[in-house]
Amino acid sequence: MKIRQSRSFERIVKRFGKQEKKILDKQIRKILDDPNIGQGKKGDLRGVYVYKFKIHTVQYLLSYRFVGNDLELIMIGPHENYYRDVKTYLKSRE
Repeated sequence: MKIRQSRSFERIVKRFGKQEKKILDKQIRKILDDPNIGQGKKGDLRGVYVYKFKIHTVQYLLSYRFVGNDLELIMIGPHENYYRDVKTYLKSRE
């Protein structure tokens, strides 16, 4: 299984420090071990899973989906306007 990153995911992760990236890597490994750990979404976001976790005191949402046998990491960020941004990204990909 390959892990793909969207451009928006890459841009956000680029701003993270070393400790934040280590925590993020652990969370991505958890997703790989149990792909259904995230909450499946309905409606416009059908096929997208969102996994919630904390880095220090901030709760982040990580959205991902499966494309064939690959895992695509769509977006990461705090809850504010998160789902709107994910919908916008997915519509631009169609």
